[in-house]
Amino acid sequence: MMRRIELARGRRLESADVPRTGGIDAEVLGVAQRIIDDVKARGNAALIDYAAQFDRATLTELRVSEEEIEAAVAEVGDEFLAAIAEAAYSIEEFHRRQVTQSWFTADERGVFLGQKVTPLRRVGIYVPGGRACYPSSVLMNAIPAIVAGVEEIAMVVPPDADGRVNPHTLAAAAEVGLTEIYKAGGAQAIAALAYGTQTIPPVDKVTGPGNAYVTAAKKLVMGDVGIDMLAGPSEVLILADETAEPAFVAIDLMAQAEHDPRAATYLVTTDATLPAEVEAALEELLSTSPRAEVISRSLADNGVVVICPDVDVALDVANLIAPEHLEVMMADPLELLGAIRNAGAIFLGPWTPESVGDYVAGPNHVLPTAGTARFSGPLSVDDFVKKSSVVSYSLEALESDGATVITIAEAEGLDAHARAVALRLAAAFGMDGDVS
Repeated sequence: MMRRIELARGRRLESADVPRTGGIDAEVLGVAQRIIDDVKARGNAALIDYAAQFDRATLTELRVSEEEIEAAVAEVGDEFLAAIAEAAYSIEEFHRRQVTQSWFTADERGVFLGQKVTPLRRVGIYVPGGRACYPSSVLMNAIPAIVAGVEEIAMVVPPDADGRVNPHTLAAAAEVGLTEIYKAGGAQAIAALAYGTQTIPPVDKVTGPGNAYVTAAKKLVMGDVGIDMLAGPSEVLILADETAEPAFVAIDLMAQAEHDPRAATYLVTTDATLPAEVEAALEELLSTSPRAEVISRSLADNGVVVICPDVDVALDVANLIAPEHLEVMMADPLELLGAIRNAGAIFLGPWTPESVGDYVAGPNHVLPTAGTARFSGPLSVDDFVKKSSVVSYSLEALESDGATVITIAEAEGLDAHARAVALRLAAAFGMDGDVS
């Protein structure tokens, strides 16, 4: 069911052994660019036309009304509202610990330095929709922005064929106080957020996961606005030894594979007997899964089992793959935490399925994919602020540092940089402003 690689002692996993499905196809980029150009030219009319073409929805208004939000809250039921409130509380508590403050310092010469932390003024969050609903994505994108102090948050979400937004998605928005919500999906929604339309004011940054066209559009608008990341298909890597429960491993592989046929699943184990036990568990669990077709295709196309001679090799494999989600089902998983260098989110022990991270644990589920955990991390409060350096010099400080500035500027051939200091010192002390 999953491709197997057995690493003999001394052999290392190569990058070529690892399937990567996160690249953006050139044809998809081309389509996204045409859609962006159309939205820039026609605004609302283009969004309405694309809703008819892609979502089969006939829209007369793009903005979700207050009545629609109220009706959604009434429709979803108390059990869901209680669950979403509990999740929102945990997510907010976690992200409040990420808040960084402005800081300033001064020395005896009169040098005043610091860093000013400023929330972004306006951001846009993309929430997938249409045939599915992702209320958890509302929370994961909106709450860090709210905690950061963002003034305005615009949410875009594809409508269904009836022109409605899934009530669970709207109820999640209501839970965190979002009221500026638009019925728009795909590359066209990203374009609307980036450049604005007659109805939608442009934003400073766009966050949130989406399909290949959404990701392509984010890549194309990057630089005109900020983006969080270019997320690809979901991934999980499970580090397991002889203590792992095969059924737990199997169901957690399935939990990622059910997202998308392109989702990548990895089992990295030091127990040569475990893969067969996991495959037996997979067959049993798949027999009752409503998403068995998608899961089976994902496991067959992008599933890899790596059998390792020892824990050190298994950890090397995990760090090479740098997965979005890394589950550790080994004896004493906490002892291995220090050796894990590359992972978007780490789940320790048999009672910590990735599902809790998706919904209620508190950390963000918008995570780096396709190996980008080597250099990036989850969506956080930091994504919704910007940091400005603050510098103030007294005359005494400028006199103290001036010669150093002039020497370096002259070495770089930047005469005006050097003279900017020299002229000030000349004016203060009645000296010649010639830097020579």
